[in-house]
Amino acid sequence: MSIERGKILSTTESLCPECLKKIPAVRVARGDRVYLEKSCPEHGFFQTLIWRGKPDFQSWTRPKIPTAPKVCFTEVERGCPFDCGLCARHRQHTCTALLEVTQRCNLKCTFCFADSGTGMSSDPDLEVIRGWYQRLLDAGGPYNIQLSGGEPTVRGDLPRIVALGREMGFNFIQLNTNGLRLAEDPGYVQELKKAGLNSVFLQFDGTEEAIYRKLRGSDLLSQKIAAIENCAAQNIGIVLVPTLVPGVNTHNIGEIIKFALKYLPAVRGVHFQPVSYFGRYPKPPTDEQRITIPEVITQIVKQTAGMIKEEHFRPPGCENALCSFHGNFVLMPGGKLKCWTKHQPGCCGSVELAEEGSQKARSFVSKYWGFPQVEVNTKCAGLDGWDIFLQRVRTHSFTISGMAFQDVWNLDLERVRDCCIHVVNPEGNIIPFCAYNLTDREGRSLYRSGRRRNGNHTTGSMDTKENRVQPADQGNH
Repeated sequence: MSIERGKILSTTESLCPECLKKIPAVRVARGDRVYLEKSCPEHGFFQTLIWRGKPDFQSWTRPKIPTAPKVCFTEVERGCPFDCGLCARHRQHTCTALLEVTQRCNLKCTFCFADSGTGMSSDPDLEVIRGWYQRLLDAGGPYNIQLSGGEPTVRGDLPRIVALGREMGFNFIQLNTNGLRLAEDPGYVQELKKAGLNSVFLQFDGTEEAIYRKLRGSDLLSQKIAAIENCAAQNIGIVLVPTLVPGVNTHNIGEIIKFALKYLPAVRGVHFQPVSYFGRYPKPPTDEQRITIPEVITQIVKQTAGMIKEEHFRPPGCENALCSFHGNFVLMPGGKLKCWTKHQPGCCGSVELAEEGSQKARSFVSKYWGFPQVEVNTKCAGLDGWDIFLQRVRTHSFTISGMAFQDVWNLDLERVRDCCIHVVNPEGNIIPFCAYNLTDREGRSLYRSGRRRNGNHTTGSMDTKENRVQPADQGNH
């Protein structure tokens, strides 16, 4: 098969999907598409789509001056991504730290990040979790916390885990959940609120039951709505998190946004996550199986009939520009969305320290992803346009964002080194999210225990389902 040469835009490093050996990689443009290309001396050539459409790939930049972590727990021996802990060559501080408090789950999803529910590992006890919190403080925290898994709500003592984090000085704690228990047990939601939970990162794949049957194995929409209503009753902020899978729910993007707006101010935004391919996936995903950042933005614009525009979205100030997008809005009286972000390609702004971007992102999430801390006043009589806007910013802000996590096919080590979303592993090391969840084509991992593989040497294995796909949904199982 002949490959069109295209134009080489830039170089980076990646890993071989077969042996996880570090190899050179290039970003190559062909028309409005950009591919990551790499060759392993032993296993051959690999090509993966990483960008398709507008905004233009080369315009999507936000330069930062790298900032090493304040405290590093591992030495640099083999280089990225084999020395994570974090090491001194990492280029960004932690913004959000994930704690996986269980590997158990109450769903059997077609798509799962952590292959949850297939193993029977015991839950970490409170003293182990206390040690993880302390490790983050020792690393320069407190940072924003996301309690993940597995499905964290299978633990009856989850409120105690939340309370422990608050007692130790963590001011923003978010729960990553499928929402089933939150729908069924309002008393449990009340306990979580009393313990100090700020936000719920709710798996929400669409507004049609057919989507849930395909991705999660059963009709779940009514339970998702009940979870939202129970959290709203306790003044817990909610972010809806759709895993976007081409041919399954990409047609539903606009309806998801419209649904979310109906539940303001409790629902604080929608965080789209394009599918990535982890676990046992022996063949490279095709272009048709990918949806890239510009395509998500294009579909948002198209499916909201111009209410939202392409220029409303900008690259991140925290992680690498190729990792995500965000747009911040205010829902005005009468239902109009007013944007307060704008992307200006080629704008000669100042270059920011990476650490400053991390601090700003951490502050933004804690402020705008929790429930409004001021009384919601729907009456605007006597206020002029600017005063109304300022009032609504405090109560009716709304974020539309997206995060494109990496798998072994599209792994870009520059992006890994710029990562600010980190997982505390069972041993207490701090691992960039995509490195922690990375698997080779047979489902063996660099960092997840039980299926670990380093370079060319397998140190463990794990039975996985044939062609099981584990999408990048930030641990949302």
